[in-house]
Amino acid sequence: MFKPQTSCAHAAWSCMACQPNSANAHAADRRQLLKGLGGLGLFGSLGLAGAPVAAQSSMGLIDTHHHFYPPAYQKAWFDWEDKRNIPHFSQQEKWTREGAVADMDKAGVKKAMLSMASTPGVWFDLPLAEINQMVRTVNDYGAQMVKDFPGRFGLFAALTMVDVESTLKEIAYVFDVLKADGVGIQTNYGDKWPGHPDFAPIFQELNRRKALVYFHPLAANCCGRLNTGTFPAVIEVPHDTTRAVVNLLLSGSFVKFRDIQWLFSHGGGTIPMLAGRINFFHRNAKNIADVAPNGIEAELKRLYYDTANATHPSSMASLLKLVPSSQVVYGSDYPYVAMDTQATALTQLGLEPKVLQEIQHLNAERLLKRP
Repeated sequence: MFKPQTSCAHAAWSCMACQPNSANAHAADRRQLLKGLGGLGLFGSLGLAGAPVAAQSSMGLIDTHHHFYPPAYQKAWFDWEDKRNIPHFSQQEKWTREGAVADMDKAGVKKAMLSMASTPGVWFDLPLAEINQMVRTVNDYGAQMVKDFPGRFGLFAALTMVDVESTLKEIAYVFDVLKADGVGIQTNYGDKWPGHPDFAPIFQELNRRKALVYFHPLAANCCGRLNTGTFPAVIEVPHDTTRAVVNLLLSGSFVKFRDIQWLFSHGGGTIPMLAGRINFFHRNAKNIADVAPNGIEAELKRLYYDTANATHPSSMASLLKLVPSSQVVYGSDYPYVAMDTQATALTQLGLEPKVLQEIQHLNAERLLKRP
């Protein structure tokens, strides 16, 4: 078993666990910035004016980036934060199942995919047996939500990941018993990214099942302490999606596990902007025919990307220049971002009606169909 370090890897929003003496000050700065961004309409759409929600209600949006918080997980998270003097997120404190459904109705979201793949993960410095129990509790709770609200939710099940045997058992449980739509995992685990050989048996099984694998980023141990005048969620989190994609690409994972459907958060992080640079420096590598038989850009075009906090015109222009519109799905990043923020921004990008419908729900409907 290997266990991810928690000093920075589990504190993607502020990394305050790394700086305990200044935790409250960092929290105040972070929350003030978030409040300001929200007030200016900058969080996700960067100032795009809102369209009437009623006009969106017939869209039948499918939200592929929707966080949820089972009571047992909330308590573990709050205890973990309290030990480090980290203030709680009000969005998480206020989250309820019924509130999520009400917000979905308001935003015109017909279905949301529940996922726990977010900071601080499911580990909380616990021993393996307790980690496994937390994963099982989270997945059972999500599956119950799917049952209690028919047609409104799907489940990207959590996985232990830090222990192969436990993870393989949970994969069997979530697919064979809970009938999960896919799994949600992190972009890194301590100092290991998903293309690491330790994860190969896990991805082999997910490949055998032709699974949908959703990735959510967090700040890597290497970089969470960088003081750039902001907090890690702004810069380091999207960069870690890029690290994960490049790691999977160059390790040959996209080729070895060809039957996995790969879905990455936040428009692929910085992948759209850096795709040309990645291609330039690796296109002549000796093993390029093995890891990218049709070229690097062809591998990037096969992946799926959600729109969470990526609906600014420049972000979407870059993403849609790299990949066909068939590879983009709607994501809200709820509850950290109001559910209709990305939906409203999408309607104001001037996209062709067919492209807009693909992103809003058609691509997700196709992606979520189990083989």
